[in-house]
Amino acid sequence: MLSSPSLFSSNGLVIMGSIIVIVSYLFNLVAKRYSIPSVLLLILLGLGLKGLVSATGLETPELTPILEVLGIIGLIMIVLEASLDLKLEGDKRKLISRAFFTALVNLVLSSLLIALVMMVYIKVDLTTGLLYAVPLSIMSSAIIIPSVSVLNENKKEFMVYESTFSDILGIMLFYFLISSLETDSVGEMSLDVLLNLSLTVLVSLAASYFLIFLFQKIRTELKLFLLIAVLILLYSLSKMFHLSSLLIILVFGLILSNRSIFFPGKIRKYLKEDQMATIFDNFKMITLESSFVVRTFFFVIFGFTIVLASLLDLKVWLVSILILGILYGLRWAWFRLVIRKDIYPDVWMAPRGLITILLFFSIPENLVVAEFNTGILLLVILASSILMAVFLIKYRRSGTREPELEVRDTASAAISEAGPEPDSWMASDADSLPEDNSN
Repeated sequence: MLSSPSLFSSNGLVIMGSIIVIVSYLFNLVAKRYSIPSVLLLILLGLGLKGLVSATGLETPELTPILEVLGIIGLIMIVLEASLDLKLEGDKRKLISRAFFTALVNLVLSSLLIALVMMVYIKVDLTTGLLYAVPLSIMSSAIIIPSVSVLNENKKEFMVYESTFSDILGIMLFYFLISSLETDSVGEMSLDVLLNLSLTVLVSLAASYFLIFLFQKIRTELKLFLLIAVLILLYSLSKMFHLSSLLIILVFGLILSNRSIFFPGKIRKYLKEDQMATIFDNFKMITLESSFVVRTFFFVIFGFTIVLASLLDLKVWLVSILILGILYGLRWAWFRLVIRKDIYPDVWMAPRGLITILLFFSIPENLVVAEFNTGILLLVILASSILMAVFLIKYRRSGTREPELEVRDTASAAISEAGPEPDSWMASDADSLPEDNSN
């Protein structure tokens, strides 16, 4: 039997890390089988480990610095993973634009309303209130993307695009607010932002094309983690020069996944498509695996650092319920007025997660408001994930999922005999699929 001090020895940490990864994989299987977000199980695992450490009488280690490092790497991997999944195809233009505006409108409106709550709760100005509101307004693609397998194809694609846009737009808005708080003049701030974005786009395009050309020339097999290391280095260096660093990651992912669009005409002769297709497939797999490991340890450590005493504050519960009411009230109104048809369970698929936590850790020390209780983060994350799980399970049990193979095989006959399906809230997109596929 191991003595308690050996839990934090080098061998003990290796054993614990291995067990955590294995358990996380099992959590993923449970999540897919029962539509329960694995993030909830990982946070509970972290809480359980904290209880185990306390029970053994060991001193609880300080894990916040590790959490911040994992969060930065996780943020890069999430944006990269999301951008590699974004296909800028013409037949998906309506779907992409609808998802984009859904993410944008909900992000902006919920940020403004939650900022008003923050102004009353922690007694701050509007800009600082927005700084605390934006992270709570961002959907978590890290939770949504692994959870949408139960949905039909149109809903699944819409949720992937919406959560991805919410992540990217929310992160850009958050860092824009930080830069605005560090600048006195509105005109100077606007000019700085414009120059920043322009310079970042130029650097992103130049770096992306250079990396693609460079990695086509590398003959050794050991190059994919080298590519990830270069991207992390570019992110860190661009942060030092106050550029929109995540935009570099996003642009690289978009160019890599949409090579036929970004290498048109005569430029295409410089692209070795067979080689790049292999690199892309392998790189996407490594990105997916790396994101899984980073997310696993991030949420377990987050659960380990939770102070449950913060949940005993009545004001925390009141503010959290108000925030959840704003998030789901706005989402329901938007889907009801704009989407109109078959809006469930989409309305309830708005969990908060890794990016929400990470952005709170990214608030500069001079802008941190001591009156803000982090218990609000925990309650909003847990409640939003539980709500999504409940309605996904309800959706699964209702049997409303369309059998994908049958729909693909009989789509033309179904449309000609019965007309557009009344339940499909994206009927216009779905109806165009047979025609587009035939071209």
